[in-house]
Amino acid sequence: MTERYIGLISGTSMDAVDAALVEFNADGPQCLMAIAHPFPESLRQDLRTLAAPDWRGNLDDFGRLDALTGDLMADAALSLLARAQVPASTITAIGSHGQTVRHRPDAHPPFTLQIGSPARIAQATGLTVVADFRTADVAVGGQGAPLVPAFHRAVLQHPREDRVVLNLGGIANITHLPTSAQALVLGFDTGPANTLMDHWIRHHRQARHDENGDWAMTGQVSEALLARWMADPYLDLAPPKSTGTEYFSPTWLQAHLATCPGVSAADVQRSLLEFTATSIARAIQSHASNAARVIVCGGGVHNGALMARLRAHLAPCIVESSSRHGLDPDWVEAMAFAWLARERMQGRTGNLPAVTGASRAVMLGGIHAP
Repeated sequence: MTERYIGLISGTSMDAVDAALVEFNADGPQCLMAIAHPFPESLRQDLRTLAAPDWRGNLDDFGRLDALTGDLMADAALSLLARAQVPASTITAIGSHGQTVRHRPDAHPPFTLQIGSPARIAQATGLTVVADFRTADVAVGGQGAPLVPAFHRAVLQHPREDRVVLNLGGIANITHLPTSAQALVLGFDTGPANTLMDHWIRHHRQARHDENGDWAMTGQVSEALLARWMADPYLDLAPPKSTGTEYFSPTWLQAHLATCPGVSAADVQRSLLEFTATSIARAIQSHASNAARVIVCGGGVHNGALMARLRAHLAPCIVESSSRHGLDPDWVEAMAFAWLARERMQGRTGNLPAVTGASRAVMLGGIHAP
């Protein structure tokens, strides 16, 4: 039986809402169409303020942004349907990740918070919405992240090749897919991918990202900065573990830069790129040393300089885009939340306890009817 779902996600970069129309049939999930629905600049700036670790706003700000983000998610879903010329009546449900504004799995008590009112999405679209995916995992002792490894296992595990799936979003995360379907899948956040590089180029060159890593490659690696960053305690934590932009934040970066004065802006950008590549490579070599192939998705796959450094660090392991496996790297996460919504609608668990550290597998997400 063919089913259609929509997956919505806004990553830590807050550049757009990724919306994917996914069809599920006997051949597995197929992305029929996907769009990047842009954020209004004012909303992006307000959300960045809310997500900053030193936010001291009020509940009125929070409530307003929750509603506005929900409206934006709904607009993304409706724009996708219009672009695809698909009637809403053919869609079973929307899986909406929302926008993460806090992720504190190690707090007491632990919590994670994504905003983007699912009730408003449901009412605006007339569709059932599955949302708030992470909190159920946290409630049973998990990190609430990463959740996408279950989807990676469903679509990319290979019986004769040990693989890693690497997502290069704001934060980098890996999924280790051993050849045996019975073996435990490992997945965790390795550290920053694009978030600090994007912040730095916004601050110094008023650009949203470093196209192809071109600016970074005009600089030189500061070995002193790289050594400081590689000594960060998060990198040495054993998985399961997860992190976010509230940890690897502009405040974190400035604190380190204060100890190494005189490094040029271009050299900082080059060093951040090298930190991303080096921390990812170390994580893979430490926890997935048998991997023959690293399959890369997320926006960072378009950074040619970063991909080149990853290949240099991980040789002779193959490092390639997920497009080689029929998955557009820009839409893998949106597809994953369509898949997770389907798992929830069909009453199946969605987390992998070996990945998140949860005490047991649980169904993820609450169901919101229109």
